[in-house]
Amino acid sequence: MKRRLSHIAIAACLLLGPTITWAADDTPVGTWRQVDDATGKVKSIIQITDNSGQLQAKVLQVLISDDGPHPVCKKCDGERKDQPIEGMTIMWGVAKDGDVWDGGKILDPQSGTVYKVKLSLEDGGQKLDVRGYVGFALMGRTQTWIRQQ
Repeated sequence: MKRRLSHIAIAACLLLGPTITWAADDTPVGTWRQVDDATGKVKSIIQITDNSGQLQAKVLQVLISDDGPHPVCKKCDGERKDQPIEGMTIMWGVAKDGDVWDGGKILDPQSGTVYKVKLSLEDGGQKLDVRGYVGFALMGRTQTWIRQQ
């Protein structure tokens, strides 16, 4: 009887294992590599977290910067002005809306500009299209972030 239960447990793990992995990738929550549009190189590592149903993103590490190894947000306004970009919350207020996440804002630390943002998962949750825009989503720019394993 014990042997039969252990076989059932192993079979359940084998069957449910891929489902558990898939479920972990159906949300933007996690750690992402931000890829530069022009060079294709990874510029920074971003962590997206869920704060009571609202997504927010923080810069964990800046890998490439024109301003040296520990850049500050020179062009930002208010409390972010001249603060280190590493550790800075750059996205906030994003909520799930069907197959996308939107309704929030994202900061471009290079320009100090805050944009509306829309997120959508691609490639089974391994890529995240991050669209920053002003006004309508058609008028903006999209970056693709790669999920860090």
